[in-house]
Amino acid sequence: MELSTASTNKKVVVFDYGFGNVRSAERALARVGADVEITRDFDKAMNADGLLVPGVGAFAACMEGLRAARGDWVVDRRLSGGRPVMGICVGMQILFARGIEHGVEAEGLDEWPGSVEPLRADIVPHMGWNTVDAPAGSQLFAGLDADARFYFVHSYAVREWTLQTHNPVIEAPKVTWSTHGEPFVAAVENGALWATQFHPEKSGDAGAQLLTNWIGTL
Repeated sequence: MELSTASTNKKVVVFDYGFGNVRSAERALARVGADVEITRDFDKAMNADGLLVPGVGAFAACMEGLRAARGDWVVDRRLSGGRPVMGICVGMQILFARGIEHGVEAEGLDEWPGSVEPLRADIVPHMGWNTVDAPAGSQLFAGLDADARFYFVHSYAVREWTLQTHNPVIEAPKVTWSTHGEPFVAAVENGALWATQFHPEKSGDAGAQLLTNWIGTL
């Protein structure tokens, strides 16, 4: 695949709340032309063209760290103003209403309804490269072949998309699926809020193209 890069110096903040591969994300975004800063500074996070929320580890711990850094407020305020936010891995999972790990339920940001639950598969965690089934008209996966592979590392996932959009004026979210033992949500495009369960920053040229596509919308 021939990689295209963003011809832009859009400012992207990688939100540093203690849970996420921030250096990998920084390098991947810089590779495709973004002006990147790792910070938890409130004003910088609010004023950037794009905000990237990474995440690794347990759902509840990530939420605790995000709230301690006022990241929950930043995400909400940015989205209220139509300012782009992108979540990666657990940074995607915490955008849902709740996470259930070891029978314990924790509240998420509730930007989308639904639960993050244990992935039902013979081998867990789901670790490695996998294809995805992107919907027609996806901006996130534009320019990518149907057999493009992305790098996943997770034991939990959203197994059911429950958000219903009844207003014909509002575009319905575009939901991308993948399968490991069972189908699960691999990515979402919903107005200013995009997210991926996989790690684009670890997904080589395919991940770089995906990040380029996001930056191109900022």
